[in-house]
Amino acid sequence: MGQKINPLGFRLGTTQDHHSLWFAQPKNFFEGLQEDQKIKNCIKDYVQKNMKIASGVEGIAHIEIQKRIDAIQVIIYLGFPKLLMEGRPKRIEELQMNVQKELNCMNRKLNVAISRIENPYAHPNVLAEFIAGQLRNRVSFRKAMKKAIELTEQTDTKGIQVQIAGRLDGKEIARVEWIREGRVPLQTLRAKIDYCSYTVKTIYGVLGIKIWIFVD
Repeated sequence: MGQKINPLGFRLGTTQDHHSLWFAQPKNFFEGLQEDQKIKNCIKDYVQKNMKIASGVEGIAHIEIQKRIDAIQVIIYLGFPKLLMEGRPKRIEELQMNVQKELNCMNRKLNVAISRIENPYAHPNVLAEFIAGQLRNRVSFRKAMKKAIELTEQTDTKGIQVQIAGRLDGKEIARVEWIREGRVPLQTLRAKIDYCSYTVKTIYGVLGIKIWIFVD
């Protein structure tokens, strides 16, 4: 049997760093993990409600969390900063308040910052959101995958692999389809590979999208 491992976890300490930086005692570790999940869910919900654009892509590449005893620093890496141009300080304050309410932590200061990404379609999360939007709009999965690869080719990536699994095009039997362009050396530790797994709910069931991008 093939022993599968998450490409990001496999490369921690070589080409990948943690997206959450904090320390906790083993007995309190799960609380910190739940707190991280609450922060991420709250940010994603807020962006989904307030900042959606026509293509259905929210543009969050990833969220970085740094915790200290008295403060929590959250950095949101956004691909489409135009979403925040209108009333930017107000929106960030509102988002900060929402996260503070969700966490219910009065003794720690929360700081939310936004960082811009130059090539949003070079990030697997943004691409997965794009494919998910296409699939919800009843676009053929092959067309959606090819379009995603075309968008990636405009950036400086060296290779991409896209996989979609589930009841594709509403067929009775679930199957897995994938497409690859360029090189994706998953066994090479020095190769920097971005990966994401994304779930999309369609009218004929749940589909799973996996994307691997070979950056350099």
